[in-house]
Amino acid sequence: MATKDARLADLQKNFEESAAVLLTEYRGLTVAELRELRDGIREHATYAVAKNTLTKIAANNAGITAFDDELTGPSALAFVHGDAVTVAKSLRDFAKAHPLLVVKSGYFDGKPLSAAEVGKLADLESREVLLAKAAGVMQASLIGAAQLFNALPAKAARGFGALQEKQDA
Repeated sequence: MATKDARLADLQKNFEESAAVLLTEYRGLTVAELRELRDGIREHATYAVAKNTLTKIAANNAGITAFDDELTGPSALAFVHGDAVTVAKSLRDFAKAHPLLVVKSGYFDGKPLSAAEVGKLADLESREVLLAKAAGVMQASLIGAAQLFNALPAKAARGFGALQEKQDA
């Protein structure tokens, strides 16, 4: 009983502290394939196999009811502590190579996600790519502003020079 309570507390803590949670069914995958999956997402997530009843209780205790109807069959959860897009991409790519892995649903930013929405999340660019693009846009804007500010004094100087020549003539 003590280990069950400890496992429940651990699951609840994972639900509460995760940026996102992705629910999968892993029926038919080998231990080696599950290890490969865990290793593939380790940097951004923890992949945990748990009993459905414990998962439901832990999720409900954390205020999450998104998985209540999805917890059937052998279920495992990816508790995301890093980039949710990267984890969704990794799960999608792993599922392409190993069709026995099925992404069933998810929970991200306080909202439940269907399997299709998790797929859309996987289609997004990673946080690093989006930040790099934003930095490029901001840099281009700053360069444009600097060129504008440099052009104004030069244009004014040319204008004053033309006025000077006109008065001298």
